[in-house]
Parts: sequence; structure tokens; C-alpha cells
Amino acid sequence: MAKTPGQSKAAKPVTAKPVLLSGGNPQIAKAYGDAPVQAYIAAMPGWKSDVGRRLDALIVGAVPAVYKAVKWNSPFYGIEAEGWFLSLHCFTRYVKVAFFRGASLDPVPPGGSKQKDVRYLDIREGDEIDEARFANWVKQASKLPGEKM
Repeated sequence: MAKTPGQSKAAKPVTAKPVLLSGGNPQIAKAYGDAPVQAYIAAMPGWKSDVGRRLDALIVGAVPAVYKAVKWNSPFYGIEAEGWFLSLHCFTRYVKVAFFRGASLDPVPPGGSKQKDVRYLDIREGDEIDEARFANWVKQASKLPGEKM
């Protein structure tokens, strides 16, 4: 089909790779839904992207109706209208999972926090993820009062 005067070509979307911030944490604009979380996971450098995909699949498997967003350059997982129960963040040598009510989980995740309710799970390259325990933590966390952020 011939182009007539005044018609313009449709602009092709620019798909630039996200900037990696300190520690290799992807800079992703604040947005709600699965797409920005998947963009964050795809931009996680090296082995961390595989960990991100596995954790996301375990979270969705444990809580099929999970609500997702990227806020403060981190994926958040929660129950819509109830609040957030966990987030992920890339650091230089590990991926940190923050359970916002982690002190109430059984067993309590191993990483302590200055905040009395928060507990962390740090996953380093080559670490074996105890998938059954992680899924159990996610199920428990999803039933606790969420954080409003």
C-alpha cells in the first residue's frame, strides 16, 4: 500500500534496557501489575534473573491471586486492597526477600531487621532455595495484615 502525503509511519516502541543502579538493582518506573515486575526480573543481572523468575513462580503458585507492583525499584507482592506482604531487591552479591510481617512466620526467616516485624531471606549465587519452605512462608505472609505503602 502506497503512503499518501501527510501520513506518517507508526512509531516503533523504543525498548531500552533499564539502568542498573547500585548493586545491579534494575531501575524500573513505579507501576502496578505483572508487566513491570516481569520487566524488573528480566533486567536483573546474571544469575539473579533466574532467582527472580523462580521466586515469582513460587509466589504465584502459593498465592494465585497475588497483586504485583514495582515501587522504589523493587517488586512488591500483596493482596489487592489489603496491602503488601513481601518485596524483592537486588544487591551486589545476593537477592533480598523482605517479609514485612516475617517475625510472625513459622519458622521465622533467618535475616533480622531493625524493624521488629520484618525478616529477610538473602539468596546468594549457588544457594539452594528450599521451595517448600519458601512457598509456606508466602502462604502464611499473604494471610497476615499487609503493609500499606
